[in-house]
Amino acid sequence: MAASNLATTIAWWGFGLGTIFGFIANKSNFCTMGAVSDVVNMGDWGRMRAWLLAIAVAMIGTNVLAYLGYLDLSKTLYTGNSFPWLAYIVGGLVFGVGMTLGSGCGNKTLVRVGGGNLKSVVVFIYMGFAAMVTLKGILGAFRAKVLQAPAVTLQLDHGQTIPSLLTGLGGLDAKTMQLAVTGIIVLAILIFVFMDREFRKHLDNNLAGLIIGLVVVGGWYVTGHLGLAENPETLEITYFGTNSHLAESMSFIAPTAYTMELWAYWTDTSTIITFAIATVFGVGIGSFVYALITKSFRWEHFSSSQDMFYHIIGGTLMGFGGVTAMGCTIGQGITGVSTLSLGSLLVFASIVAGSAITMKVQYYTMMREA
Repeated sequence: MAASNLATTIAWWGFGLGTIFGFIANKSNFCTMGAVSDVVNMGDWGRMRAWLLAIAVAMIGTNVLAYLGYLDLSKTLYTGNSFPWLAYIVGGLVFGVGMTLGSGCGNKTLVRVGGGNLKSVVVFIYMGFAAMVTLKGILGAFRAKVLQAPAVTLQLDHGQTIPSLLTGLGGLDAKTMQLAVTGIIVLAILIFVFMDREFRKHLDNNLAGLIIGLVVVGGWYVTGHLGLAENPETLEITYFGTNSHLAESMSFIAPTAYTMELWAYWTDTSTIITFAIATVFGVGIGSFVYALITKSFRWEHFSSSQDMFYHIIGGTLMGFGGVTAMGCTIGQGITGVSTLSLGSLLVFASIVAGSAITMKVQYYTMMREA
C-alpha cells in the first residue's frame, strides 16, 4: 500500500475508534473528573472503578500485543529512557486543576461538544491553543528549559516501564517479566473493581471500562502494527499516520492542538489528518450520534461571567498541563499506564491529586461564602 494511502487508512481507523469511544463515553457518562469528584465528594467509587477497569483491559490487551510481536512498546511516547519527573508531576497537577475548573478532562470536553455543550466549545478552543503554544510556542520554551531540563530529568538505561526496571530479577527474561508484572497488576485491579457488588450490577460502568479499554488496545494495534511499513523515500521502517511517528493510541490534548493547527494551515499540503486528529473528530461525532439517537442533545451555555472565566482558565491549564505531562487522563491515565510506564503512573497520581485538592478548595470556598 502506498504511504499516503496507508496514512489515510490509519486515520480512518482512528476516526472509527474515536466514534466508538465518544458513543460509549456519552452513553455511560464515563468521566475521569467525575470519577474523582464522586470519590472525594460522595465516597462513590463507581466511575473510578470503571476507569480502573478500562486501565486493566487496556493493560492486558497492550501487553499481549507486545508479547505476540504486534507492538513494540519501546517505540512509544511513554516508555523512553528519559524520565522528566518534574514535568510529570507539575503537568499532572496543573491538568488536574484545569479539568476540575473546566468541568471535565479532554475527552469529556469532546463528548460534551457532541452533546451540544457550548461551554465545552470554549474549553476546547482555549485547551487547544494552550496545548499548541506549549508544544511549539512560548510556553514550550518554559516546558523544555525548566520542567524538562537535564537537571530534573533522569536517564534510565533500560527504559521506564516497570518490567524493564525489574529485568533480570528472579532469572526471568524480559518477555516473561512483562507478562508476570502485567498479570499481578491486572489481578489486583480486577479484584478491587469487582469486589463491589453495586459495580458488578452497573451495566454502563462495566460497559465503559470494557469498551474504552478495548478501544485503546485497538489504537495500539492500528498504529503499532497496521501502520508500520517501509518508507519508500528513506527505505526505513516507519510508523505512518501518527504525529509522533511512533505507535500511538487514545489521547486528547496534543491531538486537539494538532487539530487546530490543521485548520489554521489547511492549504499546506504537508499537514495531514493523522490518527490522533481523526480520533478528536470521532469522539465528538460519536457523542453527537448518541445524543441524537436518545434525543438528549441540548444546547448548554454559561450561567455567569464567573462560570465562563473558570472554564477558560480550566481549558488553558489542561492544554499546558496535558502537553507538559505528555498526556491526559486518557493519554497517560489509560494509554500510557497500559504500557506499564512508571512516568504514566506518576502522571496519573498527580492528575488525581490536583483534581482532588481543587475540589476540596472549591468546597471550602463555597462553605465559607455560605
